[in-house]
Amino acid sequence: MRFCLDDSPRFKMVELEATDSTNTFIANYQMPPTIEMALVTAEYQTSGRGQAGNHWESAPGCNLLFSILVRPKQLPASQLFALSEAIALSLHAVVSETLAATDPAKQHRTFVKWPNDIYVDDNKIAGILIENELCGQGIRRAIIGVGLNVNQQQFVSDAPNPISLWQLTGILHERPFLMEAIMGHFNHWYAQIEHGAFEQLHAYYRQVLYRGQPGHLWPFADQAGQFMASIEGVEPDGYLVLKDAEGSMRRYAFKEVRFIHQTPVRPEPPTTGRPA
Repeated sequence: MRFCLDDSPRFKMVELEATDSTNTFIANYQMPPTIEMALVTAEYQTSGRGQAGNHWESAPGCNLLFSILVRPKQLPASQLFALSEAIALSLHAVVSETLAATDPAKQHRTFVKWPNDIYVDDNKIAGILIENELCGQGIRRAIIGVGLNVNQQQFVSDAPNPISLWQLTGILHERPFLMEAIMGHFNHWYAQIEHGAFEQLHAYYRQVLYRGQPGHLWPFADQAGQFMASIEGVEPDGYLVLKDAEGSMRRYAFKEVRFIHQTPVRPEPPTTGRPA
């Protein structure tokens, strides 16, 4: 799937060497009213943001740092999680395709960790921050910020489980090609959203959820403490539905529950490989 990154009457791309945050930049960008989607990329962010105010670590010129601004026409507020699903599935597809092409033994599995982190096995390779502006019962605009670890060889922050494509494959990857592929997938899912076709989007998101095997119990924790539960589903508004070991259903918004992780093991990069 290919997507042209050239400017058009409906699409605008801005490439930056450095900025504080691509989400902040695009939020203040004066976009012509005819533009329905804009993309801002940066080689480096001085104040890159993650979920809940966390900092996103990225070495200059190594990774993909970008934000997409969209103005949905047919997306009710009750379905706003569809945008999170769309970008998460786009990243999931590109990471999976890249690993399949460079990891013929298929040693690694890619997941979407609720709500929208991208995991390879038990390590985080991408994070997403979405900021919505509502207007009545709909969405005026949404800003989707993404950090994808591509060619970074070492992480020095206290983040517990970062991983990059280079660490997984030992290969330097062409970031423009990855960016174009991500936008191709996102444009496909966004078209489905604009036509109100949410069923396939929701179903595919459910299939690739991290720890989403039906009936399989995993450790979670909420304000009352730790418990075992299986993921029963994710509602259209983004709430996570769990079934605990006693059979009770539990419903959580983001940050109301957390996954309990064992210390992840980062794979050693392969010693052989050709540049992509």
